[in-house]
Amino acid sequence: MYLVKTPRFIQNFFPNFTWRIPSKDKRIFLTFDDGPIPEVTPWVLEQLEQYNAKATFFCVGDNVQKYPEIFKQVLEAGHSVGNHTFNHLNGWGAENIPYFHNIRRCARMVKSSLFRPPYGRLMPKQAQFLQRHYRIIMWDVLSGDFDPKITKEQCLNNVIRNTSKGSIIVFHDSIKAKDKLTYVLPKVLEYYSKMGYTFEALSSEETEQSLRRSA
Repeated sequence: MYLVKTPRFIQNFFPNFTWRIPSKDKRIFLTFDDGPIPEVTPWVLEQLEQYNAKATFFCVGDNVQKYPEIFKQVLEAGHSVGNHTFNHLNGWGAENIPYFHNIRRCARMVKSSLFRPPYGRLMPKQAQFLQRHYRIIMWDVLSGDFDPKITKEQCLNNVIRNTSKGSIIVFHDSIKAKDKLTYVLPKVLEYYSKMGYTFEALSSEETEQSLRRSA
C-alpha cells in the first residue's frame, strides 16, 4: 500500500521534510532511488541528456562501492546526488545507532547534504537527529515503477495525473523498476518538455529556501 500523491495534510504534518519545491515556473524535479547500477543507470543518463534534463540520484552506498565509474558518470553529467543509506535500510526496523552508522558509511562516498530514507520511513528520533545534518527529501509524486501489480500505462498515468509545478517525482534506477521505467521515463520527458517544463536537480540551498517558505 502506498500513496501516489502525497496528501497536503501529510506534507503539513512533517514541515521539516522537503516534499516539493514551491515554484511559479514550469519546472519539476525527477529523482531516482537505489542505484547506481550498470543495467539501468547509464540508460537513465542517456534519456536525461536527450532533453538537457537534470535530476537527483539518491544512491545506495553499497552500489556506489560496487560501481564507482557509474557513480562518476552521474556526477560528470551534472546531476545532484543524495544519501540513501549504505544498505537500503528501513528506518522503522532499524535501531538508531546502527542506522546512523549506515548512513555515515554511505556519506563517505556520497558527499551530499541531501538524504532520502528508504521507503520514506523514519522514526521520530531518527528524523530529529538527521535534520541537524541533512535536508530530508521526500516526494510529491510516487510513480510506482517498483510495483509489479500495476501496468506500464498505470505507472505513466500516476505521474501525468499528479505532477504540477515544483513536484518532486520518484523513479528507481533498479532492476525491479526497469521494465516500467524504460517505458515511462521517455514519455514523461517528452510530455513535459512539449508543455514547456524544465527538469532540474535538487540543491541543498533550494530545499532550505523551500523549508523557510513553508515555516
